[in-house]
Amino acid sequence: MSESQNIEYKESWRTEYLKWVCGFANAQGGTIYVGIDDTGKVVGVKEIKKLMDDIPNQIQSGLGIIADVNRKTKDGLEYIEIRVNPSTYPVNYHGEYHYRSGSTKQQLQGAALTEFIREKTGYLWDAVPIDNISVNDLDRNSIDIFRREAVRKKRMEKEDLEISDEELLDHLDLLVDGKLKRAAVMLFYRKPGRIITGCYVKIGRFGEGSDLQYQDTVEGSLFSIADRVIDLIYTKYLKAAITYEHDVRVETYPFPREGVREAIYNALGHNNYAASIPIQIRIEDDAMYISNNCILPKNWTVETLMKPHKSEPFNPSIANAFYRAGYIEAWGRGIQKICEACRELGTAEPEYTVLGDDLTVKFTALENAKVSDTKIPKYQFDTLGDLLDEKILALLEKKPAITQDEIAVYLGVSVPTIKRTMKKLLENGHIVRKGGRRYGHWEIK
Repeated sequence: MSESQNIEYKESWRTEYLKWVCGFANAQGGTIYVGIDDTGKVVGVKEIKKLMDDIPNQIQSGLGIIADVNRKTKDGLEYIEIRVNPSTYPVNYHGEYHYRSGSTKQQLQGAALTEFIREKTGYLWDAVPIDNISVNDLDRNSIDIFRREAVRKKRMEKEDLEISDEELLDHLDLLVDGKLKRAAVMLFYRKPGRIITGCYVKIGRFGEGSDLQYQDTVEGSLFSIADRVIDLIYTKYLKAAITYEHDVRVETYPFPREGVREAIYNALGHNNYAASIPIQIRIEDDAMYISNNCILPKNWTVETLMKPHKSEPFNPSIANAFYRAGYIEAWGRGIQKICEACRELGTAEPEYTVLGDDLTVKFTALENAKVSDTKIPKYQFDTLGDLLDEKILALLEKKPAITQDEIAVYLGVSVPTIKRTMKKLLENGHIVRKGGRRYGHWEIK
């Protein structure tokens, strides 16, 4: 019997063949024979006793399903039969969804994946319930960031946020039948990469062509990423042109901070995470490019984006939480705000391009604000004394609600050094703490 829609032959077993099991489970089911070559001839399996233990465990732990694994014999040679039943629920292998079509395995991506999940569950991709992660597993700091920003941006009242984390997630429509939606895990879980690869941001500083000078990968929950990535770009990757107006020092960056912030938050909120491709930010002297995998609504083009349009988020559950935190708009005004920020700085409006499922926005640098510097920044300020004080004060001025742990991340300094320096600044009267630990902020004297 030859390979078909429901039959696959493998001469030996490899863990990667869990993708084929996944493909059968997502389609009509099928059988994988291990120890049979492509012609259907039995060649046998080595260490079959061990595989009879390993394969069922790998299927259950890697895919969350159970398959019948049977030991077979023909002409004195032993082989393994793996019977996979069709699943009523989408099955994924490390965040990838595979599907058996004809005698081939295909990885579902983009619109095909969205439609597949919708047909299987009735849910959009970011609304699918997740097993094995509970509210208690979520990152405390990420939840605090949301509470802080929702109050600061006046999208929610402080009194409405004085509820338990589970009640908060329920109010944000991030729970379904008591389980966390995939959006909740991505927004608030410290390591969302465990359930979906590509959930991070890559930043690179480039010279001419492919000359990558230095780079960073920003990982964590989406709220943690959003809280750090802008300051990282403007403290490490960009330098401001310095001028003086009536003896007042003026710093002008080559790219509009509010416009860049809006573009990155839009990418985080609307990215097609099912494609497992990270958001990528390329920074050059003359331009900044922000790219993400994006599936535009049907019949939309770049021209549609640049005109007034209604909001149709690709990830409604993620977008709703981002809106409540004041990170994105609910009326499709994000690109309009980016254009306004560019005009206010005096630089060209952003350029959007769509290539396949890749959406890229290009910011052109303000000519008289370009500062070329090819040196790799070094952020080890432990022994620099006053320079560390200045860096902390500058960060507190921009971000008064920042925590000491976050300051350590931004400046690349150990937490004990930050605490020691902050204590000195407090004792000397340079800064003061207002409010409690959870909703408080720093003030500079």
